[in-house]
Amino acid sequence: MLWGGAALAAAPLVSVRWADQALAANPLPVPASRLLAFRLIRHGSDIGSHTIRFDEQGDVLTVRVEVDVLVKFGPIPLARYSHRSTEVWQGRTLNEISATTDKNGTKLSMSGHRSAEGLAVSGTNAARYIAPEDALPTSYWNPRLLNVPMIGTQDGMLVRPLVKNLGTVPVPVASGGQIPATRYGLRGDLDLDLFYDETRTWAGMEFSVVDGSTIQYARV
Repeated sequence: MLWGGAALAAAPLVSVRWADQALAANPLPVPASRLLAFRLIRHGSDIGSHTIRFDEQGDVLTVRVEVDVLVKFGPIPLARYSHRSTEVWQGRTLNEISATTDKNGTKLSMSGHRSAEGLAVSGTNAARYIAPEDALPTSYWNPRLLNVPMIGTQDGMLVRPLVKNLGTVPVPVASGGQIPATRYGLRGDLDLDLFYDETRTWAGMEFSVVDGSTIQYARV
């Protein structure tokens, strides 16, 4: 995660499965607007944006992710983060993924391409491997990732965080209001909380970064 904020947790939690068995039969959760957008907030101030655009052409879905963050102390830049990724899906199958990340000048990348072997993934910190068939990328828009191994979209590493359902909570949105959402704590290989609203749409995220501050996502 951003700036090394998703460190290993000291106390793993119990893994959880979705209670709604119908989830497995539903199509990919593409929002009607074909767009998800978030403001990133630290200490009450905006520090960046995270957008996901969905382009459907027949049974092919292309998902493009853009994240840009700048943290400053007065006029002095303290941290920069830029991430771009593209996913190509056919039906419910991930056929391709590629991503580049610039984290304070450190360049990271990963890619995955489907062949007869399966989805072959490699990245800055991952030698080539065939991902488990149910693995999903850590782009977070698809809530099914809570039940499966995850392919890191920064460096290609395969991670298996433990997940706990923390119940329904009010989540702030960029307009200033709140919406009800289910909170999931991810611990172990990742250390963050994800929120999904009543329609299974990604509603927010919260995590700590290396200086101890909390980054909060507010959906636009």
